[in-house]
Amino acid sequence: TKPDQFILYQNFPNPFNPVTNIKFDIPKNSFVKLTIYDALGRKVSEPVNELLEAGAYSVDWNGSSLASGIYFYRIVALSKTKGSFILLIYCSDEILRLAQNDNNF
Repeated sequence: TKPDQFILYQNFPNPFNPVTNIKFDIPKNSFVKLTIYDALGRKVSEPVNELLEAGAYSVDWNGSSLASGIYFYRIVALSKTKGSFILLIYCSDEILRLAQNDNNF
């Protein structure tokens, strides 16, 4: 079924190491640009920059070439902008699992 509104979901997992998934819905055909920025506002990646049909989308983003830290992602579609943050942490799988399950992390 076609989505009835423009939605950007929180990426999962978050924090992540080194791949996370970003999902979004667009209710009408639209040019879509998904951009990742570092904490200083510099563009580090643009995983989506194309005309998409109405639907639900999922993008795996790999941050393995970047340093640990806070990054922001922004999506522009249908003349609207939405955004959120992601946390890239290089650490052991066990520490990452603990951080993903602790809301106070």
